[in-house]
Amino acid sequence: MIGAFAVGKTSLVQRFVNSIFSEKYQTTIGVKIDQKNMVVDGEEVTLLLWDIHGEDDFMKVKPTYLIGSSGYLLVIDGTRKDTLSTAVRLQEMAASMTKGAPFVTIINKSDLATEWEIAEEDIEELKSKGWDIMLTSAKDDFRVEEAFVMIVAKMMQTEK
Repeated sequence: MIGAFAVGKTSLVQRFVNSIFSEKYQTTIGVKIDQKNMVVDGEEVTLLLWDIHGEDDFMKVKPTYLIGSSGYLLVIDGTRKDTLSTAVRLQEMAASMTKGAPFVTIINKSDLATEWEIAEEDIEELKSKGWDIMLTSAKDDFRVEEAFVMIVAKMMQTEK
């Protein structure tokens, strides 16, 4: 899980792994690792989720955190357009550090759609680059599991 500061990475992981959502914001320091067993396309998979601290002006994501990743979720906050440019920069770094591992872009906070700064044109531009986009809400549990299933399926496909 990579993205800008406060885009909802931890909330997405907690919703997916523990089926919970908290309104309390807790900054991730470094990396928090969770595990979840799941079945995708009839195969049992153990997913190790690295929830990496958010990037901002003071703290940058360490490229070494990404070495060996089989895939990643790139998270954008739909209510903050500046998180889009951070995501584009992080994706470029991740692509080089993971040797082109698959990724899925999550635009989170769809429950706040009336406050969105990310426009349909922005989403279409990302899709034109070949990015898979999922609109989610950790709060409402909207398409969270689908996003994780999508990245796992892409990782499994890459390994074959």
